[in-house]
Amino acid sequence: MIVDNRPTVRRVLIITLLLNLFVLGLKAFVGVATGSLSLLADALHSLTDSANNILGLIASRFSSPMPDRDHPYGHQKFEAVGALGIAAFLGIACFEILQGVIERLMGTGKPIRISAGELWLLLLVLGVNIFVTYYERHEGQRVGSPILIADAQHTMSDVWVTISVLAGLISVWAFNWQWMDVALSFPVALLVFSSGWSVLKQNLPSLVDEMAIAPEAIYEVAMQVPGVLNCHDIASRGVVGRQAFIEMHLIVEARDVLTAHEITEEVEARLAEKYSPVRVMIHVEPPTYKSDQISYGSQVEN
Repeated sequence: MIVDNRPTVRRVLIITLLLNLFVLGLKAFVGVATGSLSLLADALHSLTDSANNILGLIASRFSSPMPDRDHPYGHQKFEAVGALGIAAFLGIACFEILQGVIERLMGTGKPIRISAGELWLLLLVLGVNIFVTYYERHEGQRVGSPILIADAQHTMSDVWVTISVLAGLISVWAFNWQWMDVALSFPVALLVFSSGWSVLKQNLPSLVDEMAIAPEAIYEVAMQVPGVLNCHDIASRGVVGRQAFIEMHLIVEARDVLTAHEITEEVEARLAEKYSPVRVMIHVEPPTYKSDQISYGSQVEN
């Protein structure tokens, strides 16, 4: 059974977009008021959050799992492409952080002046970011949406950036330690880079049609069905739990088409029970056919 989770994804993205715009406005206001270059850079980083939400809405609009004439396997790769766009934004944010560090080390930044009231505003920003992160991650895991999970990872990087900037600004406010902001920027840059790498690892396999299910596991399920003599040339792609596709050749003990059909239906039902939602394509072969090729490069163990 194919499940279309796009209405939920769009609702979550719209809510987080509004919250991210609120955060962006507060950071920009405090950044201009204090003259903090790191906070203005953080505001620019928050701008990528809003851009990611817009990107996610566009990707969700075109990522229907329902097949049509031009896209018989559905459109879910649009969502993976959107997640890769988020990874690109994370790379840009990492570059911006390192660029700000270099500027501070070269002494081109102006001294920061901040009040207690402005620090309280940044604490409010931090609270909103934390709420957005856990809200998006929870909803993304609930409906199985990579775009929401990836965006939550990006927002988490924004949380760490905000914590770093806030710690540096508190040090400036309390002790006039202007160098603290520079020192804390390096681990933040590493966290942003790590988030981007994680998004890439999660979504590239789907785009390049990497194996979704081990052929040995599919072989084991098929061989438990009465009437199945062997199966080979097993292939799978997609994402288990969202939408997987299985292709296989099945050797059956059947002398008529109806019996062969009933056997393949049972194989499909058992695979669907274990890996739903899944679409299975089976090529039936007669009992006299023999093959030891479970999958491409795999042999049946004797």
